[in-house]
Amino acid sequence: MSDLDPLFAPDGPLAQAVPGFRARPQQIEMAGRIAEAIRGHRILVAEAGTGTGKTYAYLVPALMAGGKVIVSTGTKTLQDQLFNRDLPTVRAALKVPVTIALLKGRANYVCPYHLARNERDGRFLTAQDAADLRAISRFAKITQSGDKAECTEVREDSAAWMAATSTRDNCLGQECPDVKECFVMAARRNAMEADVVVVNHHLFFADVMLRDEGMGELLPACNAVIFDEAHQLPETASLFFGETVSTAQVLELARDTRSEGVAAARDCVALIDDTRALEKAARDLRLVFGAEPARLSAAQAAEKAEFDKQLGALTEVLDHFHAILDTQAERSEGLANCLRRTQEMSERLARWRNPEEKDLIRWVEVFSHSLALNATPLHVSDVFRRQLEGHPRAWIFTSATLAVGQDFGHYCRELGLAWMDPPPMTAVWGSPFDYAEQALLYAPQAMPEPNSPDYADAVARTALPLIRAARGRSFVLCTSLRAMRRIHELIADGLERAGDKLPLLLQGEGSRTELLERFRRLGNAVLVASQSFWEGVDVPGDALSLVVIDKFPFAPPDDPVLAARVEHMQKQGLSPFIHYQLPRAVISMKQGAGRLIRTERDRGVLCICDPRMLTKSYGKVIWRSLPPMSRTKDEAVAVAFLEKLPPPKASPDQHDS
Repeated sequence: MSDLDPLFAPDGPLAQAVPGFRARPQQIEMAGRIAEAIRGHRILVAEAGTGTGKTYAYLVPALMAGGKVIVSTGTKTLQDQLFNRDLPTVRAALKVPVTIALLKGRANYVCPYHLARNERDGRFLTAQDAADLRAISRFAKITQSGDKAECTEVREDSAAWMAATSTRDNCLGQECPDVKECFVMAARRNAMEADVVVVNHHLFFADVMLRDEGMGELLPACNAVIFDEAHQLPETASLFFGETVSTAQVLELARDTRSEGVAAARDCVALIDDTRALEKAARDLRLVFGAEPARLSAAQAAEKAEFDKQLGALTEVLDHFHAILDTQAERSEGLANCLRRTQEMSERLARWRNPEEKDLIRWVEVFSHSLALNATPLHVSDVFRRQLEGHPRAWIFTSATLAVGQDFGHYCRELGLAWMDPPPMTAVWGSPFDYAEQALLYAPQAMPEPNSPDYADAVARTALPLIRAARGRSFVLCTSLRAMRRIHELIADGLERAGDKLPLLLQGEGSRTELLERFRRLGNAVLVASQSFWEGVDVPGDALSLVVIDKFPFAPPDDPVLAARVEHMQKQGLSPFIHYQLPRAVISMKQGAGRLIRTERDRGVLCICDPRMLTKSYGKVIWRSLPPMSRTKDEAVAVAFLEKLPPPKASPDQHDS
């Protein structure tokens, strides 16, 4: 028995303090292994199935161990939940005198300097933006933290936030006239002094890895780093160990320079004119590509007739802009900062056009209104391993989805953990739910091949009888936006012809948070979505009884980053499919499937339409990695399972569509 067991006991402090708390054997075992890793400064990679109670399993040993702990999460939602709910609850139950702090990226905090400057300029695209900025200004006068999550009056995606926050580029740092009122600095000071700091993966990499603006002091001082939702780390690390220049950054530089110029160099008309020329060059580069979002390798981008020409034009305009700005920079801190940004942007652009490193994947991502030139490392394992080899401390990696079966080889190789000495401790704790009783895995027969032109139609035909049997309460998760739109259209048509007035929601009709709130509130809705709803989405209870997945989420083979990594693995004599593509697809599938059963009372059907689950040997690898549900290939069995579920609870706005 470990010394943590009494804390999880039926008459222990957690049971007394937390209503409905019930320890599970998996949770107690996991807490014991984490305590062991913290004591021995070891690496632990742990998969804990849904319902294990992994949050308490790592918080209890972390708080009891003493010393400084960084907890990093995959999303700001989980970050807020940890800081506002879970950490205070566990701290109060255990009666440990630890201090806690929440630290987010700077874009989450109001910047008094930029807020005042943009309020004074008063140039907005819409009346709503102006009203939002006034609301943010009122909030800034009363808030203690400056965290935009607390300003509920203004939508999270309002354009006004750009005018009220700073970026790493346009922050004036210690030179800022408002440095004493800076919410970012205050949050960082709190984090430096606290025993437990809750960050997110983006912030961990952006600030800790890059030793950005003193934040790097957090890591040397800490005894343990715990990554929750650790399956997201390889992707996030790739993002931050690389470099990006985007047209959005160019437009922001032009806008900030104009604002600073009006304040400090109004007489320099050439500078204002050059900001317009810079904006035009950025937009012209974006216009080389069509309206649809896309990802292309540098070589594919170079095949576009105007790409090299417009990239050259942007470089020239940026050089000219730098020369003019250099003559004005000493007139204010803001202009000096814009000059530094221009210099850095020119250097990044030059490196992208003529790279010195061979192990970089150069690619272009096209968004609706902007374009990014990315240089991504071929692998992040070397860079990440260097972080692990510094000061002795514990590193805990946990998620509901890290292993393929019981094997962590893929994950450990991606992050460089496989070559550590001593090697990482690993463990898998399955979910305590009774999946055989609670859930049914349905694999429809006679589906066409996933690349056939009528595949989306077959998915919609398969989903319709299940959706009707479930009386709504369904997620239809698609692997591409095109498939999502087509399947949504066909389901809408099928429901209308059947006279079923079920509310049908589509990703993109509102923010993710709004759509989820509507889905939960309606109680009988159908949501058709793509991969942004595959993870981090929690709908416990009766509102979700059916999850339909259109096909295995293999990254498209023409994706530039995947194509470069595949080529590299082939040169090493490895099978990219076995060592890279399949493990990633398994982890994504486990995430998608994990939306269905969230509590001991949930029941439902997981329908995986992809025929390769039945026809290919790797299909078996995928379904064996999923929770141990009952299985059927018979539509009638799946429909009967859903029809037996209690009907949806009546909703006050059942007519909402």
